[in-house]
Amino acid sequence: MTDGFIINGGNKLKGEVRISGAKNAALPILAATLIAEGEYILSNVPDLKDIKTMIKLLKEMGLEIDKIKEDTYKIINKGIKNIEAPYDLVKTMRASFLVMGPLLANVKKAKVSLPGGCAIGARPVDYHLKGFEKLGATINLEHGYIEANVDELKAGEIYLDFPSVGATENIIMAAVKAKGISILENAAKEPEIEDLCEFLNEMGAKIKGIGSSKLIIEGVEKLTPGKHKIIPDRIEAGTFIIASLLTGCELEIKDLELNHIDSFRMKLEEMGVQFKGNNNSLKVKANLKELKSVDITTLPYPGYPTDLQAQMMVLLALVEGKSEIKETIFENRFMQAQELNRMGAKVKIDDGMATIEGVNKFTGTRVMASDLRAGASLVLAALVAEGETKINRVYHIDRGYDKIEEKLKNVGAKINRVKFEVV
Repeated sequence: MTDGFIINGGNKLKGEVRISGAKNAALPILAATLIAEGEYILSNVPDLKDIKTMIKLLKEMGLEIDKIKEDTYKIINKGIKNIEAPYDLVKTMRASFLVMGPLLANVKKAKVSLPGGCAIGARPVDYHLKGFEKLGATINLEHGYIEANVDELKAGEIYLDFPSVGATENIIMAAVKAKGISILENAAKEPEIEDLCEFLNEMGAKIKGIGSSKLIIEGVEKLTPGKHKIIPDRIEAGTFIIASLLTGCELEIKDLELNHIDSFRMKLEEMGVQFKGNNNSLKVKANLKELKSVDITTLPYPGYPTDLQAQMMVLLALVEGKSEIKETIFENRFMQAQELNRMGAKVKIDDGMATIEGVNKFTGTRVMASDLRAGASLVLAALVAEGETKINRVYHIDRGYDKIEEKLKNVGAKINRVKFEVV
């Protein structure tokens, strides 16, 4: 048996939704607690499957972790007892690979299984490994594990062929303890990376150029743990903004950072959406029948986020006219299209391009979540579909949305978690 959702569509949503902490900020910051001994307090940590997986991995490596409030953890690092990140954990979550940089920084060695995660593309770890080699590490691949060793991390000049988020984070966490000044060019610029850099600087790291594509990292001998609050999840915020637009209500979205989703906001404004509020609390207003179609190309930050592509497809599928979405980040990121078509959408996929013809309505049916964001798109479609929708394999959704059904229930959605047969 596996968890699923049954959603009865067509209900007006009303009330406020508070945005949880960002999964993609919390995971690297959790991994970074491996770098230095001492006590950490991390707050605004979302309650997610991926977070639990990372905590389990850190405990296996010797960290003591206690949940002291609903969203707050105390982490005590008394020294690394195990340098191996096993396949059983890494296969379920690619972010487990982020322990390699901190382990190299602290104990000069690491053994990490090749990663798994959502089936949305190859996402090779080559960029991570080339960066570690530039910092003096020796890399070996044997029996599905990557082993890294270094006598002393030394500063290097690193250019990323692609601004990989994970590689940028992993390299930063190693470079903060490397001797000398490292330069990382074509670094990813996502807000989650800024949050990691701010956290490390609070510990005593010397990172300059935060938020830019060129990071200058002066290695330090000692880092001192402390307290840090995780930034809000911009992808969850965008998802609930689309939910508000689809259902024709004015949900109040609270505890977000609107400036983290500027490209998404500007696309919605191009469609005719009006935003009311401020950077931390807002409402969106629009008549679905009056919105205009748009074309979108996903790009590295600050471009349009690939993690809001599937959700936007749902909105565009109900907007009159033809829209196009070009996916440039992951090659298999349109897996929601087939399921949306079963609900009445008209989406055609050809060579990394989705062509969407607007329809008048969706109808409920049985669908399956193939990955995290595809699953979120099916929830959105189900909220406005006629009749009942059954969504299977929602464990994908649980990886990135903190209590999504509870939040939706609280604003009037008819959604229930049930058990389905494994298919």
